[in-house]
Parts: sequence; structure tokens; C-alpha cells
Amino acid sequence: MATVKVSDDTFSTEVLESEIPVIVDFWAEWCGPCKQIGPSLEELSDEYDGKVKIVKVNVDENSNSAAQFGVRSIPALFMFKGGELVSQKIGAAPKAALANWINEEV
Repeated sequence: MATVKVSDDTFSTEVLESEIPVIVDFWAEWCGPCKQIGPSLEELSDEYDGKVKIVKVNVDENSNSAAQFGVRSIPALFMFKGGELVSQKIGAAPKAALANWINEEV
């Protein structure tokens, strides 16, 4: 399953009401490190299909969601379980480090 684009309007349904853990990638088109981790997140989305959902929120187009969770730096990865924020990771990281983070939290 590819990553899912989420907006301020769909955030609650896609993230907070999800039955499986969700990783939210707060990113922007102009952000180099965001583009750097994008392919890794796509691969991880396929690898964790059915276990973890990975969604992307463009902070330039969806400032309410970013403001609600105090996003000040991107890329910012937030993990939600049962509608609750359980972990966050700021900045770019290699795919292996992202997978380790997911495995520790799921």
C-alpha cells in the first residue's frame, strides 16, 4: 500500500480513527530532507501493509494539522495508536533507522 495523502479535513478519519497504528509524515515540497526520506517511507508502507499505515501531510497546504501537534521542524514523523500520539521523530533518517523506530513502537 502506498502512502496516503491526508489533509486537515481527513486527518481525524485517516489518523485518529484508524484501527491500526499510523505514521504521519509532516513534510513540504521545498524540503530537501523530506524528499530524501520519501522513497524509504513508500517502501516501508508496502512492507508494513496491514500493520501500519503511513500518511503524508503537506504542511504548506494543511497548516491546521501541523499547528495542532506543534510541528516546528520538518520532516516530522508522528506515530499514533488508537488515536493517541505515542512517539515522534524529527529529521531525516535512513530506512533502517525508520524501520527500527517503527518496530520499537508497534
